[in-house]
Amino acid sequence: MSEVGDIERLTQNRIVQLFKDKTGLDYTYLGNWEDRPGNGNIEESILRKYLTDKKGYSTTLINKALYELNKAANNLSDGLYSANKKVYDLLRYGVKVKAEVGENFETVWLIDWKYPLENDFAFAEEVTIQGDHEKRPDIVLYVNGIALSVLELKRSTISIGEGIRQNIVNQQDKFIKPFFTTIQWIFAGNDTQGLYYGTIGTPEKYFLKWKEKSDVENLLDKYLLKLCDKERFLEIIHDFILFDGGIKKLCRPHQYFGVKAAQEYAKRREGGIIWHTQGSGKSLVMVWLTKWILEDNPTARVVIITDRDELDKQIELVFKDAGESMVRTRSGKDLMEQLGNTLPRMLCSLVHKFGKNGVDNFDEFIEQLKSRPSNTVGELFVFVDECHRTQSGKLHKTMKAILKNAVFMGFTGTPLLKQDRTTSLEVFGRYVHTYKFNEAVNDEVIRDLIYEARDIDQKLSSTQKVDEWFEAKTKGLNDFQKIELKRKWGTMQKVLSSRSRLEKVVSDIVFDFNVKPRLNSGLGNAILVASSIYEACRYFELFQHTELKGKSAIITSYNPSTRDIATEDTGANTETEKEYIYTVYTSLLGKKSTETYEDEAKDKFKKEPANMKLLVVVDKLLVGFDVPPCSYLYIDKNMQDHGLFQAICRVNRLDTDDKQFGYIVDYKDLFKKVEDAVAVYTSELDYDTFDKEDVDILLKDRLLKGKEQLDNALEEIALLCEPVPPPKDSLAYIHYFCGDPENEEDLKTNEIKRTSLYKLTIALIRAYSHISAEMKEAGYTEKEILDIEKRVDFYLKLRDEIKNASGEILDTKTYEADMRHLIDTYIQAEDSKIISPFENIPLLDLIVNSGIADAINNLPKGIQKNKEAVAESIENNVRRKIIKEHLIDPAYFDEMSKLLNEIIKERKQNAISYEEYLMKIAEIAKKVSNIIRDDVPHDIKTNAQRALYHNLGKDESLTLRLDEVIKKVKKADWRGNPSKENEIKAELYKIISDIKEVERIFPIIKQQNEY
Repeated sequence: MSEVGDIERLTQNRIVQLFKDKTGLDYTYLGNWEDRPGNGNIEESILRKYLTDKKGYSTTLINKALYELNKAANNLSDGLYSANKKVYDLLRYGVKVKAEVGENFETVWLIDWKYPLENDFAFAEEVTIQGDHEKRPDIVLYVNGIALSVLELKRSTISIGEGIRQNIVNQQDKFIKPFFTTIQWIFAGNDTQGLYYGTIGTPEKYFLKWKEKSDVENLLDKYLLKLCDKERFLEIIHDFILFDGGIKKLCRPHQYFGVKAAQEYAKRREGGIIWHTQGSGKSLVMVWLTKWILEDNPTARVVIITDRDELDKQIELVFKDAGESMVRTRSGKDLMEQLGNTLPRMLCSLVHKFGKNGVDNFDEFIEQLKSRPSNTVGELFVFVDECHRTQSGKLHKTMKAILKNAVFMGFTGTPLLKQDRTTSLEVFGRYVHTYKFNEAVNDEVIRDLIYEARDIDQKLSSTQKVDEWFEAKTKGLNDFQKIELKRKWGTMQKVLSSRSRLEKVVSDIVFDFNVKPRLNSGLGNAILVASSIYEACRYFELFQHTELKGKSAIITSYNPSTRDIATEDTGANTETEKEYIYTVYTSLLGKKSTETYEDEAKDKFKKEPANMKLLVVVDKLLVGFDVPPCSYLYIDKNMQDHGLFQAICRVNRLDTDDKQFGYIVDYKDLFKKVEDAVAVYTSELDYDTFDKEDVDILLKDRLLKGKEQLDNALEEIALLCEPVPPPKDSLAYIHYFCGDPENEEDLKTNEIKRTSLYKLTIALIRAYSHISAEMKEAGYTEKEILDIEKRVDFYLKLRDEIKNASGEILDTKTYEADMRHLIDTYIQAEDSKIISPFENIPLLDLIVNSGIADAINNLPKGIQKNKEAVAESIENNVRRKIIKEHLIDPAYFDEMSKLLNEIIKERKQNAISYEEYLMKIAEIAKKVSNIIRDDVPHDIKTNAQRALYHNLGKDESLTLRLDEVIKKVKKADWRGNPSKENEIKAELYKIISDIKEVERIFPIIKQQNEY
């Protein structure tokens, strides 16, 4: 046998021993079945023996159960997915059969799920399966004689992808498709890449890698021991498989461990928060956890709460696609009626349905709810989606008062920021499980992001005409009213909404759709985030004059109603912003409802990216909108924190292989905020350092500060108003704050007092709103609460009266058209310029992987001040990166390694200061992360070209010639294929004329992803 065959055979021999060994997996070895006739996915003799000897079923029941199993396994008329699902249902829920006509149904359990170790675990190697074309899986795993898994092994020099593709080919009609009707796990492995897993129908790009700590060093052995452990193997089949709308899915490791952690919380009836980053499959975690809770506890019920209608719909669809019966409630009354019945066991609802209009005394209303007996039936588990948004406020308080015995579990794709932490602890509890953005990118669960800042310069075409226009249109207004008008229309946002600038953004996007590979191929599409509904409408109308007409849509929270424009007509034959929005929408919708129009647009955006290329949005679709084709997000809106991070994650979903990154194009100079968001969303948080008893202290501290602010605000505004003479009626207040309202001098004299009133009123409103839902908990009596409500209402009305009396209020509608004309006419925009210096550097490299600040921050606090410990930690991080990347570009990383060693040597000799040392290390870290390669000529642009350049004696001409010939001659799947590899080597030899040099450079070429 050849050497290559020997190497692969050695791996297989070791894995066979791993399965056989009592200290390993301890499966029964059935033998080498290469020449055994009649191999199949149901070994009846083994299954019959198990059902008879271990389970004690009668022959009649066994015969009938086997008939049903074989019928399901052999019926491929509706395809493999359908047949596999029918077999799975029989395995998972048992086979319902009658011993005799007229008798009751009995369940024959083909697998003992309750006691996994009571099953017979066995395996065979080289299992020859007859089909149109004979195939021979390397290893097949059987439980009670039913084939539940196949494993293809490859030698260490052959890509694991070959083993995956072999499994995929075997499922085709012309090979051994019927064998896969019982298969749950599909494995492919080798000693260098470890183990990948999927199930029937899983495309190659969606095969998964497990991740878990273990003392075993060999990656293949390590994860076979984890995933084929008898209890784990069956547990994942039982609790973590979904048939989701035509796709069979297995859990990823973070989903498995997240659900397992949540199960322990649920057993203790304790709430908490699951933070799994955007795009990592949070909805499926909900499904798996819900299924487990309902099965484990027959009296349990699950209610899933969202705060947006599109999320509510999405949750309902996820459950229905997964074959689970979910009821979506229509109203608050419907929700409470459903909760008062024993069924349904699963509901979803909007948090707003817990609201109650017209409640004068909210605290009294809450106390009444608490004192009433609960009308809900069953043990309630409430899952709150996007819990960072719905975690506080009156609606949530109402919900908790109505569902007083419920366990609340929060789900979020973003971490809780410091300002949210206190209320989140009070409502939900600690983190149950976390899975951060950088972990998901590293695990290839989502795509990394590339950021590009674009600037559109603007200038006034004529300052004189602007001034003259403004003066002409504001005759008769006092100074205060002119200032109000300037304040509204002189903002940066209004300037940035000029028609000229919007046209430049539109031109930019149309240009990208013609030149950017993902966009011009029709495989990818984009979202544009506008600052307001008005701007979104203007953008949408501008796109209707481009090639994106009919291939773009607008999705906002607006729903046209004649009430919107009932008081808008100024009688000047001009159109206000509200009238403009109404006109755009009514023209666009025709006879369709907004909901129908948006649903059709979203569906086409997901399924037909070439026919729905662009969505213009404001707030909607920036959370929970899973769209794999979406590749570009254009941001023309100021955003930060949760909102910004959730928005940029609309483009991080996996799609076809040509989608390597999601792209963020920023027109609002948000990089610092992006940087902050990514840093927070990839860092370890100290949230879990809080114990449950700490919550009471946090609550008291927060409410104590809130009460102090409110008391101070009430005192300050009372002191301002104290000099008002009796009888302290409207006239007295007007006289005190205005003097004679018709006298300009009086108004000027009293302006400071009025300004103070306006500022203190705002301060009072803020202080009151912070604790208005928790006044009793803050320490106020019922009488004090009513008194404060009256005082706040009084000062609000007083402010409005004084503004009216002094003429310091202005209805700006009359001036909208004039001011819009001024901005659109006299502000001219230039073409956009890219102002970010990052080129195509992924955000994780830019912000996380290259920064030494994180290396310092992640050290234990006790040694962060120890400069020697910090230095060694950073050196180790950089050295690990160099070793990891060495195969890609040996010459370049040898240089980096030498440079690092020199710097370390200098540090240890104290020849350089600590600060200078950190700067030098930072430069190496950036270079190692491929951020800076300043040692290459201008025409050497790609990573592959750079690697060749460094390893070819920095010969630019030779580098470019080899790069061109490799791209020209290489064929699909050339790695590991000797004939295809030799074709490339032959072309290289024609240029280099040195066999040894070709053999030296070829392994480097194999490491380049571009080839």
